[in-house]
Amino acid sequence: MPNDAPIVAKDPYLELRSDIGRKPPDVIEIWGERRGMDSTSRVVWAKVRVATNKNNVRKKIDFVEFMIAKVGSVSSLTMKDSLENIKMVDLSAMNTRLRTEIDDAIGQVIDSERFIGGKEVEKFCAELSDKLKIEGGENQEKPFVIPCANGTDALQIALMALGVGPGDEVITPAFTFISTVEVVALLGAKPVLVDVHSDTFNIDCKAVEAAITKKTKAIVPVHLFGQCADMETLMEISKRKNIPVVEDTAQSLMSIYCNGGGVSGRAGLLGTIGTTSFFPSKNLGCMGDGGAMFTFDKELAAAAHAISNHGGQRRYHHHLVGLNSRLDSIQAAILRVKLPHLDEFNLARQKAARIYDELLKDVEGISIPFREINSTHVFHQYTIKIHEGLGNDLRDDLSEGLKKDGIPTGIYYPMGIHQQPAYLSLGYKTDEFPNTNKLASTVLSLPMHTELTTLQQTRIVERLISWFTLLSK
Repeated sequence: MPNDAPIVAKDPYLELRSDIGRKPPDVIEIWGERRGMDSTSRVVWAKVRVATNKNNVRKKIDFVEFMIAKVGSVSSLTMKDSLENIKMVDLSAMNTRLRTEIDDAIGQVIDSERFIGGKEVEKFCAELSDKLKIEGGENQEKPFVIPCANGTDALQIALMALGVGPGDEVITPAFTFISTVEVVALLGAKPVLVDVHSDTFNIDCKAVEAAITKKTKAIVPVHLFGQCADMETLMEISKRKNIPVVEDTAQSLMSIYCNGGGVSGRAGLLGTIGTTSFFPSKNLGCMGDGGAMFTFDKELAAAAHAISNHGGQRRYHHHLVGLNSRLDSIQAAILRVKLPHLDEFNLARQKAARIYDELLKDVEGISIPFREINSTHVFHQYTIKIHEGLGNDLRDDLSEGLKKDGIPTGIYYPMGIHQQPAYLSLGYKTDEFPNTNKLASTVLSLPMHTELTTLQQTRIVERLISWFTLLSK
């Protein structure tokens, strides 16, 4: 053998080779191994000696992946010299798999010359409506699906359909993407911010009830990162106070809430009306922008549909003030190709989340995502928390360190809405939102998408732990 490779399986010895044609590194010591995604692969964590040039030899920690030709024998050992292709969101492989279908779908739209509205949009809405039903669930009624141009418009249109306007108040979480609050301000209403739970990242229902006034026109919970807010409590408040609930499901499409006591259903269909986004990075994403609303209320659906089309239900007749917010046919055609695979996409994310859990579960100082017992989780993001007391800048330094190793991360979100310059006029004090403030300084989202491999995740976590150990000393 060209290398003194350690024995990690019975005969034959493993033969090292390099993926990119260079002389493979010498393996000094095997530190541990994990099985891969199936029975034909394993990932080995090894200390290796790498010749970087003729006169310089360095030692480093790296990962080795080998394939098992059949049970009990090993055909080859592949050294992964680099993993520079780790992405926060990787759409290329998914799009490659579906490319032929997507190209055909786009071609059909081009041939039809119907680029706005038309059959592709109608069919997508009907298919999404079917998809949102829970097989065997109590409510087998099909929801109305109203398409629009993007997720932000979906929120604004939903609020407009409910009559939100100047002088009204709308309760939203302080820890969310800006669009949740932005649309309230654009309508001349006042965003009323409340804190979130530090474990689920979702809206605090006790804070919601305390914030209700005679001016409260709507409550907007955000099902953040992939799992549902406490919809049982929110809907009890909604019914008792007669305040509609607009669910922001941009990050949680297809998640299910079930409390075992009569409140159950898909995210977005438990409240008065739900909204979502088809931004490319979403679990169901198009190749541009798109959004939708869904509701069981026929009159509300009709109003939302009219508002999205300049306030009219037929051409040149406008009975409401509206917007020009329509899902174009090419995006609908792409979404129709991807929709049948949505369950598969979500399962891949859930599988990746379980692997992260296993790799990170024993790391002191890092908390893995909490699972709400009454909700499924579709993992739009896999968001860990860096424990407080380890330094104010540790999270940011950790993100920068991983960036140096070619590993992207996301900080969702670096500050609460109450600290955003555009909303300082709301007059909130920083200490009114202790959980939001804590999360803004401690959350870190790791790469999460359908194409993640065990090797990539192991590499991500190894570098994460390495930097975390170094920086937290």
